Amino acid sequence: MSEPIQSKLEGYLSNRLQGDVSISSLRSLSGGACQENYFCDVSVSSGEFKGSHHTVLRTDKGASLMASLSREDEYAVIDLAFSKGVKTPRPFWLETDHSVIGKPFYFMERISGNANGRFLVKDSSLNPIRNSLGLDLAKNLAIIHAIQPDQASKKVQDILWNNSFNENRSTNIASVAVDSLRNELKKRQEAYPAMELILNWLEENAVPTEEPVLVHGDFRTGNFMVTPEGLQGIVDWEFAHWGDFHEDLTWFCMRDWRFGKIKLEAGGLLDRKTFYEHYEKFSGRSVSPQKITYWEVMGNLRWAIGCLGQAERHLSGRDKGIELASIGRRACEMEWEAMRLIENAR
Repeated sequence: MSEPIQSKLEGYLSNRLQGDVSISSLRSLSGGACQENYFCDVSVSSGEFKGSHHTVLRTDKGASLMASLSREDEYAVIDLAFSKGVKTPRPFWLETDHSVIGKPFYFMERISGNANGRFLVKDSSLNPIRNSLGLDLAKNLAIIHAIQPDQASKKVQDILWNNSFNENRSTNIASVAVDSLRNELKKRQEAYPAMELILNWLEENAVPTEEPVLVHGDFRTGNFMVTPEGLQGIVDWEFAHWGDFHEDLTWFCMRDWRFGKIKLEAGGLLDRKTFYEHYEKFSGRSVSPQKITYWEVMGNLRWAIGCLGQAERHLSGRDKGIELASIGRRACEMEWEAMRLIENAR
């Protein structure tokens, strides 16, 4: 981030926090597909926030993905999750006025740890805590799924229903999800017959959802911070929505998020059966094998279509990058995995 923008942020925060503000150590962190993150130390001379604050500045990237929340909406969802006891960085200082730095942004607590998938599943420094990490992840997922629409403000309710593509707020969540993926696939310039076959299977085998809950939407290895002391926080909420709790359970267990530890189906960290048992213990819910298969097929298709979207961002020139191109070529891997799951379900 350039020095003039740093000066703008210092002026903005000095006015907002009613005290002189200086920013140091401002540098770019590895970001996600839809946002940019900046390491940012903020020092406030007086007022309510007097003192030093170790933060991350989070703002928009060049383009968004299907079902990606804006920074304003993401802030509201994280604030809800944090208030309910989910281990996630506290958000603060939201600004939606584009005149400050050209796009909306907010600050959030900076937590320690590493989120790199290969580090989390392979580094020997984490060997002593991997079992307890699985336990903590199941516990936090249960807390997330305990949040239901009637526990959120009307604003957050609307944000999460809109991000579910569910205008009628139907409990027929699977069918709504299939329709949204079919509409997304229609936007592609090429034909994808394998994806059409998967969509047809999902449509024919749609399973009802008893009660919608808060779904993180991208709960996987790579989206939580870990140190040798354990889980420090769950991050990247831009795909949160009201949905079926099996969505998060299966997304975490998808083959693509195991980072080489294929036999450890729960995020490359532990076996699936143990993780689901932990989740059932903390949540009081029963995990349905039928729904696990269904939502895992759905998850692979969703990610396959997402990979196509990443490639198109690169090929169109909107947001060129070798990472986007390399992700795009992986869509066929998710097609294969979804078809394998369908075949095994027969």
